[in-house]
Amino acid sequence: MRIAVVGATGNIGALTVAALERGGQDVVRISRALGVDLSTGDGLDRALTSVDAVIDVTNAPGGGHAETVAYFGTTTRNLLAAGERAGVRHHVLLSIVGVDRVEGNAHYAGKREQERLVAAGPLPWTIVPATQFHDFAAMVAGWTEHDGVATIAPLLVQPIAPRDVAEILAEIAVGEPRGRYADVAGPEPQDLVDMARRTNEARGHTVTLVPTWSGIFGPAMAGTVLLPGEGTRIAPTTFDEWLAEQRV
Repeated sequence: MRIAVVGATGNIGALTVAALERGGQDVVRISRALGVDLSTGDGLDRALTSVDAVIDVTNAPGGGHAETVAYFGTTTRNLLAAGERAGVRHHVLLSIVGVDRVEGNAHYAGKREQERLVAAGPLPWTIVPATQFHDFAAMVAGWTEHDGVATIAPLLVQPIAPRDVAEILAEIAVGEPRGRYADVAGPEPQDLVDMARRTNEARGHTVTLVPTWSGIFGPAMAGTVLLPGEGTRIAPTTFDEWLAEQRV
């Protein structure tokens, strides 16, 4: 099959490309860095020529609620329209577990708009809701780190290895459209603060973590809100196994 990965130069995108190629698929890499602009649609028709399936793992640049929703809305409309013109038979979207349970977060609002457009769009589709990735905690702490101190919300999550997400997306893309797929998560719940601490220690990075709900992740995300639901597909890689690969 000829499969396009949109957001191919990002972490999940690159891993998805690798997973598809290991399976013998013909992969088209799509990203702004490679000359395709989703915001304008420039280059999309050329990139999607003879493509059978599309995997969208794009992210939005930082911004407020309105800007993020507008970005996801514009890029998704352009991608779906180009996919329809190209005769794409399967549109796969990577989304987030619990996206409908969190209000007030700009990224989640943008992903809800993306899901809405895909579900109402012209292409057969599969939406894959995944939990936070194993590297998410350290990344979040890095956003606020200053002079060796970082704030981070004490979220309860059930994180998944990025490589496992990529393998699942590659598997789904070569199959028939499934509509809304089961939640996809790692084997066990974790506390985000502890994850960040352990990841930084494994990488030899010293930082003092200050748990707080005053940042971008507020109390609306507390408790079990971000945990997967019934019928979850559990990926194999534990956080400890992933962490062992991070040690310096």
